[in-house]
This record gives sequence, C-alpha cells and structure tokens, in this order.
Amino acid sequence: MSGNSAPPRILAPRILAIANQKGGVGKTTTAINLATALAAVGEKVLLIDLDPQGNASTGLGISAAARGVTTYEVLSGDYRLEAAVTESDIPGLLLAPAGVDLAGAEIELIDAERRHFRLADAIEEYAASDAGQGVSYILIDCPPSLSLLTVNALSAAHAVIIPLQCEFFALEGLSQIMRTIETVRTRINPALELQGVVLTMHDRRNNLTNQVEDDVRGHFGDKVYNTVIPRNVRISEAPSHGKPALLYDLKCPGSQAYIQLASEVIQRERARPQAA
Repeated sequence: MSGNSAPPRILAPRILAIANQKGGVGKTTTAINLATALAAVGEKVLLIDLDPQGNASTGLGISAAARGVTTYEVLSGDYRLEAAVTESDIPGLLLAPAGVDLAGAEIELIDAERRHFRLADAIEEYAASDAGQGVSYILIDCPPSLSLLTVNALSAAHAVIIPLQCEFFALEGLSQIMRTIETVRTRINPALELQGVVLTMHDRRNNLTNQVEDDVRGHFGDKVYNTVIPRNVRISEAPSHGKPALLYDLKCPGSQAYIQLASEVIQRERARPQAA
C-alpha cells in the first residue's frame, strides 16, 4: 500500500466507509438503514455498493437485471461515478450499485495506476460535478474482507463506521479492522478517522452480549455509539422485500434504533473541528 500519492481531499460531502472484514455483523444492513435514516431527516445521501455480493443494491430494491453501470465499471475507469448513480425509491437517497463482476477488480487493478485511489478519484470528480451538488453524505458499503476494494473505500473516506456483532469472535475482527485502518492512515490516507463503533444484533437478555458491550465500551470509550441495534426479526425480513427496515416497518425497534444512530452520526459530524 505505497508508491502512490494521496488524493486531494474534499470538504463536502462527508465520506463514511461502513467496514468490517467479518461477515454477518450487520454491515450492509447498517449501510442501507443508516443511509435511509439520514435521507429521512433531509440529508442527500449517496450509498456506494462496493461489495461484489451486491446486497446493498438488492436491499434497496435494485435487481441485478436493473443494474446498468456498476461500481466495477467505475473502478475500471470505463465510466464516471455519475453514470452509475441511480435514484432509489427513497427521496434523497441515491445508489451506485454493484454486481458479481466487481470481484474481478481485485486482479484487474493489481498493476493499475493509482489502484488504491480509483474510488477516491471517482468521488472527487463526482462531488465537483453538477450531479454531485447537494450530496451531504456518501456511505460506502465495503466487502467483508480486507481487500483492494476495502482499501479503496478507506482511501476515499474521511471516517469509518464499524458495525460490531455482540459475540466473542467479533472482538478479534475488531482488532483486525483497526490495524487495517491504522495502516491506511499511515501509508495512504492520514486524514482517516474512526467515526464510531456500532453494536449490532444486541440482546440485553444475553450475558455474552452485555460482556462484549462492556469490553468494547471499556476499550473504545465514547467512540462506541450510545445507540445499539437490537436483534430484530423485522430487520432480517426487510431485504427479502427489497426495502430498508425503515420502509418495511418504521415502528419496529430496529428501525427506531437506526433513526437514533443517524442522529448520533450527524451530531458527531457537527461536533468535528471545522477546517479553516
């Protein structure tokens, strides 16, 4: 992860990578529902699907057949990000979809110029274009691996949100993603920050859940969001209907938690020291 200079930074929109190399932690669910909740309070949001599984795209109701230009063509340089961006059914929420061909980007970009900054360059161009005007947040749904795709996301991002499942092995995964963030910060993107850790699949009746929460809060302090995402069947059902949980069942505990999380994310962003 060296040999290329860092990309120029942009002040707006704020770019947040949703990352954890461990699968099954609620990463894509968090990306979809946080993006929806931010849009619901009036933010204009672009969700970039950078996972070859394309679950964020499916979860917003964009079928594989309906995906034209995808993030694969953007990273390969065949199209600008603007060409991939499509409107979702949620006012204020845009999507750059992904497909299985994105898995091939790992090999195809291995010797490419600025291979770590393909996404950063594409976002930079998009944010400066007419199409990108008014977008206040860009969320990137990363793949469940520490790959070149994840490095592209972390190179482009201002900050990282880490979803963490409340189970023992999740703590191991947390230390791995933190090492990756530190490596990217040291070698590629010195401005990269940890926005926060969000505890997912939380069940207060479970002693292990409470132990994991205590351990994570003890280590990361106020970097852990006050909001926890409960284990909730309505959240699990929503993707099969092509809807975020907030549209599928707004009143369920999971949806309400993501609304609270969006409020915390905005509060943390507003509390940041502003650039001169």
